[in-house]
Amino acid sequence: MKITDKDVTYVADLAHLDLTAEERARMVKDLNSILGYIDQMSELDTANVAPMAQVSDRFGTDPNKTGSERIVYAMREDKVKPSLVHDLALANAPDHDESFFKVPKVIEK
Repeated sequence: MKITDKDVTYVADLAHLDLTAEERARMVKDLNSILGYIDQMSELDTANVAPMAQVSDRFGTDPNKTGSERIVYAMREDKVKPSLVHDLALANAPDHDESFFKVPKVIEK
């Protein structure tokens, strides 16, 4: 699949991005380069590669387990802490009513 200037313009419009012609051209080139690299990777023989959840063992592993069960995740105990008082949270807001932050509307379409 080849990315065209029309594709980039369409997605930029959806994201409300104003891209110059130079930026669009660079984006077309970059996205096609990424897709080309994915095509190269699709040609690799991965028949003998086991599925994995992580590509690195740097987090520590348990050699007695297999697959994603081998990964040891950093865990910490949950601790209940006091949260910010509601009035104090609203005190520095540029605009608010009695209960909520007021923010400008960002979706216009």
